[in-house]
Amino acid sequence: MRFAEVSLRLPEWVGEYVPDEETLYPTAEDRMRLAIGLARENLRRGTGGPFGAAIFEKESWRVVSVGVNVVVPQSNSAAHAEMVAIMVAQAGLGDFDLGGEGRPAYELVTSTEPCAMCFGAVPWAGVRTLVCGARDEDARGCGFDEGAKIPDWAAELERRGISVERDVLREESAEVLREYAESGGVIYNGRRGE
Repeated sequence: MRFAEVSLRLPEWVGEYVPDEETLYPTAEDRMRLAIGLARENLRRGTGGPFGAAIFEKESWRVVSVGVNVVVPQSNSAAHAEMVAIMVAQAGLGDFDLGGEGRPAYELVTSTEPCAMCFGAVPWAGVRTLVCGARDEDARGCGFDEGAKIPDWAAELERRGISVERDVLREESAEVLREYAESGGVIYNGRRGE
């Protein structure tokens, strides 16, 4: 039996959109603006869903990787912005464990709180901080199915040593979700299992 090869590719514009590796993002708002900008650009260029994410090295506040949602164009339900950013970081660093020995601490910034799948990936990725823009209810309000997530998911990550910051530029991020829904963007998995 022959199986298809699987690979994910960031849209071409991403390399032009993200400043060089020397650009610093010293505040949570600076870092979130990059994630939201990626989400907005992904929507406007028609290259995927309204979600953006980036991973930063906490010692320098330099961007390590970025991700945008490419579920629909790449026919891959796992291609959420957070998952893509994690995969790009791991590939670039040559290590599956971003929290491995001798590594600096990394922060994952995501334009919307993680869905059930992305929540599960956060501890396994090895990031030490998660920063979120829009809330789960903002995504659900636009029709997205965020999956079954434990009620106090942020406390569970904190218990595992991963600090969580929520509502960073929440309204700005939620606006991208609403813009996507109002434009008729595909709300994948909108059946909620029916």
